[in-house]
Amino acid sequence: MSTEVKVPSVGESITDGTIVSWLKKSGDRVEQGENLFELETEKAVLEIPAPAAGVLETLVDEGSRVRIGQTVAMIGEGGEPPKRAPEPKKDETATSPAPQARVAEPAPPPAAPRRQHVTPPVSASRGERHFERVPMTAIRKRTAERLVQARREAAHLTTFNEIDMGKVVDIRHHYRERFEKEHGIRIGFMSFFVKAVCQSLKEFPALNSRVDGDDIIYHRFYDIGVAVAIEGGLIVPVIRDADRMHFAEIETAIADLARRASEKKLAPEELTGGTFTITNGGVFGSLMSTPIPAYPQTAILGMHAIKRRPVVVDDAIVARPMMYAALTYDHRVIDGREAIGFLTRIKEYIEEPDKLLLEL
Repeated sequence: MSTEVKVPSVGESITDGTIVSWLKKSGDRVEQGENLFELETEKAVLEIPAPAAGVLETLVDEGSRVRIGQTVAMIGEGGEPPKRAPEPKKDETATSPAPQARVAEPAPPPAAPRRQHVTPPVSASRGERHFERVPMTAIRKRTAERLVQARREAAHLTTFNEIDMGKVVDIRHHYRERFEKEHGIRIGFMSFFVKAVCQSLKEFPALNSRVDGDDIIYHRFYDIGVAVAIEGGLIVPVIRDADRMHFAEIETAIADLARRASEKKLAPEELTGGTFTITNGGVFGSLMSTPIPAYPQTAILGMHAIKRRPVVVDDAIVARPMMYAALTYDHRVIDGREAIGFLTRIKEYIEEPDKLLLEL
């Protein structure tokens, strides 16, 4: 007896994917639950486990586009190679009929194009020049489609403010060791912004909405997406009910999502359904940007690098750790007054974190 390895269902809207790599090879002994291959979909790269123990035989190559439910490998029981129905093969010993009279075999699923290195003709007066053609990953293609859809269907504007990060920096420095000892996780800047966003969304509910036809749907829950950069693209895992979480819970959730994103172990449902997104270009050194909301969300907050800059405080010029914050919003739903008020409230919560801690 043999067990078929089929491409599992990984989300309602996902119908196919690409086998990025086989983690086990034909002839390898595998155990039930051991990861066999990496499947890239439009939302994530997932590691797919073996449904049974035995000897593996792969049926499709790396880079192949496969359908949900398609059999991509067989697992034979014990040490025996897997048994499956024989596939049509060319009759090497037959002399007739003529090759053109044979019944055509079904074409295998088309493989994704490989990287191509192309070298144009070289002349004595010109050095060797190369270019490389690389197909988009499914994640990057889907991200591109959603961003273009967002720009096409929404009316985006961006408003900016600057935030004095001094008190938050002091809190992190003062309580860093105690917080990590107590909760087993470091306290970062993102948890402050997640809490500030949740509190501000309660006051400005239009920023926690989406457009559905001629209706506006206001979410009365706060599922906050946090953008994470991974190899091959950007994904946005979601922290569910973030308004009910304490700082340590938020930091733990962010660290867990980021780790599993890099390990390609996020479930599709962890990447959908967010009501508002935060992205932090500051980790890459960005000083200012205009982020695009994750469709169909109506707003996104962009954090940026913290730089010490001269500012006026009580009529004196002093150096303070400052951050530019950007809010991009859909003007169809959100008025400028609401957007500016929301970002101002974020600024107040970060500059006066006592209010944030007390949820005032």
